[in-house]
Amino acid sequence: MTDDNILATDCSRCAALCCLALAFDKGDDFAFDKNPGEPCRNLSGHQCSIHDRLTAEGFPGCVAYDCLGAGNRVVQEVFAGRSWQKDPQLTRPMMEAFSGMREVHKRIDLLRAAETLPLSGKDDQARRDYLARLEQHRWSGAELNDFEVGLALEIDLWFHGLRGYLPG
Repeated sequence: MTDDNILATDCSRCAALCCLALAFDKGDDFAFDKNPGEPCRNLSGHQCSIHDRLTAEGFPGCVAYDCLGAGNRVVQEVFAGRSWQKDPQLTRPMMEAFSGMREVHKRIDLLRAAETLPLSGKDDQARRDYLARLEQHRWSGAELNDFEVGLALEIDLWFHGLRGYLPG
């Protein structure tokens, strides 16, 4: 998947995974508490019933949130358009895949941002190689579950080595 918009969130191609998987606490950003795995009470089908007035209803945290396209990629790529709402057995696997894909997309975002650093040829090649692996790979749920203890850790260690490129 080499789409330049891979990090673009498209809620119409998702299954409201953020409204299911994420937890939030009542406070300035959210009007009530919600546990992970509990569908938001404002969810109607795959859409938010108060989307046009989220801030006014006490949900500026929802307005600010961006999954960086992880939700739509999980639904379309990993689950071929299927939804936890139509097949409740997919609830846990979709939540786990969403968590993993969010980590993949965070690394893509960071790797793209690292392009602005004055990297050596070797480090820039490593950056481009990691980016290609993350963007072009068709992920499975099992691979996403293993991502954080494998490739993500490798990328994080590579990032740690870039500290010398940052200003004092």
